[in-house]
Amino acid sequence: MWDTAEELNAMLVFAEHRYYGESLPFGNKSYTDSKHLNYLTSEQALADFAILIQHLKETIPGAQNAPVIAIGGSYGGMLAAWFRMKYPHVVVGALAASAPIWQFEDLVPCGTFYSIVTNDFKKSGQCCSESILNSWEAINRVSSTDDGLKWLSSAFHLCSPLKTKQDVAVLKAWLSETWVNLAMVNYPYKADFLQPLPAWPIQVVCKFLKNPKQPDKLLLQNVFQAANVYYNYSGATSCLNTSQSATGNLGLMGWYYQACTEMVMPMCTDGVNDMFEPSKWNFHEFSEECFKLWKVRPRPSWIPSVYGGKNISSHSNIIFSNGGLDPWSGGGVTQNITDSLIAIVIPEGAHHLDLRASNPDDPKSVLQARALEVQYMKQWIEKSRHKY
Repeated sequence: MWDTAEELNAMLVFAEHRYYGESLPFGNKSYTDSKHLNYLTSEQALADFAILIQHLKETIPGAQNAPVIAIGGSYGGMLAAWFRMKYPHVVVGALAASAPIWQFEDLVPCGTFYSIVTNDFKKSGQCCSESILNSWEAINRVSSTDDGLKWLSSAFHLCSPLKTKQDVAVLKAWLSETWVNLAMVNYPYKADFLQPLPAWPIQVVCKFLKNPKQPDKLLLQNVFQAANVYYNYSGATSCLNTSQSATGNLGLMGWYYQACTEMVMPMCTDGVNDMFEPSKWNFHEFSEECFKLWKVRPRPSWIPSVYGGKNISSHSNIIFSNGGLDPWSGGGVTQNITDSLIAIVIPEGAHHLDLRASNPDDPKSVLQARALEVQYMKQWIEKSRHKY
């Protein structure tokens, strides 16, 4: 983005989403209950951005007639695409990187996400995904006794020892999240987007996971070494905390609330097409959990109703870029819809690699993607300038 802004002689504006960071509409009360959280929606956020752009154009000398392009990655990418759809008079185009706008209802199969995660591990080391698949039953067997729970707590260097079946379920969920996040940040160079990590971190992780047929305890010691790459690559962590989310600081409270209202993304695993324990998508269970947490119920068909689902061909000037290694690409647009709703696929790309600063180790596919993105942006800018 930085390089592109320089090339286009553009100003980069980062707009903070309401209810995240310091943008709390009710100060400390913003998260107290659903009455205060009612205004946390994607639609309200888009309206904020429209008003902000209007304000900037009125207050920055020379900006009045400047064309604006929306850029975002992940949820921000969804917002960028939706912004162009809902406010085409405010932005001339959008770059929606790693934006899973179709990860809703039954627009894509619920198992796609986890099968892409699994493929990343399959491609990164022989028997790697099989080792992870076998680890779930190994954890179940070892944790079936009190001594086994003690051993697991010690082997995984856990800050809080495992005491109950629920603790073991938390450990397994934490490990699953770790493998998912590694797939998202499987970048070709050292990076610290979610955690400080080596280049191609899954390859490093898979060095510990070469023998799925090992006895349970040996296998699990290797699983610990693998997870440790993610949580302790710097070597500064003395114990691992399973209640600490693998994404640490990404404003999870707000996202949980949004997931419980409009951002309802069905996910499932089967242990056959993926390396995870089988888990069906259970909307009723999810709804109950949301009600318990926030006193709200999720609306699974809201996003497709508001933003059009797969029926978006009447819109224009949106680039959807996706990385072949990114699990979110399963819910993304990976084929051109029209000649101005463009899909760019980056085979060696993880989560929104194209938005990251350029790096000497960038694969050729991301360099080509960025060049193509800039080419389209120049066209949009040129076209909009003819209006004035």
